[in-house]
Amino acid sequence: MQYGNGVLAHEIHGAQWRRSSLSSATGGNCVEVASLSGGGVAMRNSRDPQGPALVYTPEEIEAFLAGVKRGEFDGLTG
Repeated sequence: MQYGNGVLAHEIHGAQWRRSSLSSATGGNCVEVASLSGGGVAMRNSRDPQGPALVYTPEEIEAFLAGVKRGEFDGLTG
């Protein structure tokens, strides 16, 4: 099934949401991700698990993670 951006996270059937093991250091506030059957990845805010999710293609996730590993987003948190 195809899901678009803004779909309510609880409407993504069979999603197995997961978060970083480091999220406990932030009081449990974290981004959660779930693999989708069509190969995409959904993301939601753990503080609003019934709220909207953003859906990305595998290529978008690969590009983002490559940037994270290169430190391109290090300045966002301080």
